[in-house]
Amino acid sequence: MTSNDAAVTSVPEVVTKDRVVIRFAGDSGDGMQLTGDRFTSETATFGNDLSTLPNFPAEIRAPAGTLPGVSSFQLHFANYDILTPGDRPDVLVAMNPAALKANIADLPHGGVLIVNTDEFTKRNLTKVGYAQNPLEDDSLADFQVHPVAMATLTRGALEETGLSKKDAERAKNMFALGLLSWMYHRPHESTERFLREKFARKPDIAEANILAFRAGHAYGETTEAFAVTYEVAPAKLAPGTYRQITGNTAMSYGIVAAGRVTGLPVFLGAYPITPASDILHELSKHKAFGVTTFQAEDEIAGVGAALGASFGGVLGVTATSGPGIALKAETIGLAVALELPLLVIDVQRGGPSTGLPTKTEQADLLQAMFGRNGEAPLPIIAPQSPGDCFHAAVEAAAMAVKYRTPVMVLSDGALANGSEPWKVPDADTLQPIDPGFATEPNAPDGSGEFWPYLRDPETLARPWAVPGTPGLEHRIGGLEKADGRGSISYDPDNHDRMMRLRQAKIDGIEVPDLQVDDPTGDAELLVVGWGSTYGPIVAGARRVRGLGHRVATAQIRNLNPLPANLGQVLRSYKTVLVPEMNLGQLVLLLRARYLVDAKSYTKVSGLPFKAEELQDVFLDYLTGTHPNTSTTTNGAPMTGAQA
Repeated sequence: MTSNDAAVTSVPEVVTKDRVVIRFAGDSGDGMQLTGDRFTSETATFGNDLSTLPNFPAEIRAPAGTLPGVSSFQLHFANYDILTPGDRPDVLVAMNPAALKANIADLPHGGVLIVNTDEFTKRNLTKVGYAQNPLEDDSLADFQVHPVAMATLTRGALEETGLSKKDAERAKNMFALGLLSWMYHRPHESTERFLREKFARKPDIAEANILAFRAGHAYGETTEAFAVTYEVAPAKLAPGTYRQITGNTAMSYGIVAAGRVTGLPVFLGAYPITPASDILHELSKHKAFGVTTFQAEDEIAGVGAALGASFGGVLGVTATSGPGIALKAETIGLAVALELPLLVIDVQRGGPSTGLPTKTEQADLLQAMFGRNGEAPLPIIAPQSPGDCFHAAVEAAAMAVKYRTPVMVLSDGALANGSEPWKVPDADTLQPIDPGFATEPNAPDGSGEFWPYLRDPETLARPWAVPGTPGLEHRIGGLEKADGRGSISYDPDNHDRMMRLRQAKIDGIEVPDLQVDDPTGDAELLVVGWGSTYGPIVAGARRVRGLGHRVATAQIRNLNPLPANLGQVLRSYKTVLVPEMNLGQLVLLLRARYLVDAKSYTKVSGLPFKAEELQDVFLDYLTGTHPNTSTTTNGAPMTGAQA
């Protein structure tokens, strides 16, 4: 062999794929969320459609190397429209034994497993219950295993930087990112630019991370351990300007846009709570758009300040999660009685009590509907995807201003932290909303007085008068008001009238009819979802239709008031199935309201539904193999509100 021959290395085969699911998993201090986010940004820049699922512990720093401390980030990207972050990863990057043990069950036969061998020490193996090293026995024989000494290679790449061993090893996540970027032909300029900006005050750390990233990329190029690399072509998306966006960021932008279309300053009163805190963080950056943020000392103070801002003629907003909604309930009820606009964002998480702060759930629906004393109705809107959070916020604000009512938006952890490509809307397409402040006395008796509860005959909304407007002095509060005049009233008939007027106002809000996706028009099974179940339901239905079966789907966006045609739609199908990440809250409402024997499929594991999971459930109903009694996900019979 000549010297030239010795220099020749084999070139990996390039395999084209339609879609890929990658999961980065490691200790909560390994930077898996940053790694996943950067790979997602590279993928968005490349032009793929994508969906993500971050999954991390609630503890600020869980015990290192333990199963409870495992943090993961899953990304599904494709050359076509996708709806979920994927069921199972095609590629699993495991940074330590705990990450391997916690995630290996999800890796399908033949899947690619990239392992950081430096962490597979006897101590770390024992910590998670491995009697022997799985990399040295046959337990991983079903997978394509690529052992890589990431920490060692990272230290070698950073040897000349002068960083300590500990500091150098912290960059091993960037080594993993560089390797995966090489495997999937991802652009890397944006990551290097991001690192320089992120560590602008610590340029030595920025350069160290960039060197580690480049080292991972170079390792892929020079090693012969990887026989193939993969290409996923850009997706054919509708023309427009796109950006990667999470649900919390989209919600924040929607709140900013709501202020612009109403012409109102925005005031956010909030207390930090997972997973809603990012809304407070994001809105605090937008003072230039008339947004004021107030980090209150507690949840009650936050919503009280927001409602006070609404009384002062500002668009009041508060953002929280389920525990915060419980604390805010009295003040939200006050907003119902005052009949003032108030935007309430509930980013749902696992409960009850503190529950699962970093996990997703849909268990606040009944709390949103009825979780206040007395009859205190309010509209409820549930976005169906991260990008849809923008439109939900704008619509909720428009509804609040037009009808003078608090409006609740039910997001959840999967939407809040998940991301997707978002087509940036043309600002000119957003319809302006006139707050219609009262400007002069309105008493019908010609007395020249201002009556704060004299209603618009079409919307039943009362006038909104900015305090200090000459001639419009008035008093409001939590005690019942006399219809029209607004003075305190204990009259039984007046109270009955006011209660019914407030309910009629909400019932009379115009919401779009429910749209049903029934391609053949003769499906016998209708699957109804709300919120983040949209993606898994539609993806599961696509799979079932691909097998030759007929199934219809419908997504309820307006949960109060419900669409006017909903009852007719439900009665048009032989079987109605409602998958929910709770124990059957929407199905309880549908059964009670429409007397339809809707079936329930529920899950409260802290994780979203998988498309393959729902596909199997749909097939059971379509083929008649599902038991007559509705069951939970573990097969236990359901009763009462569950069934």
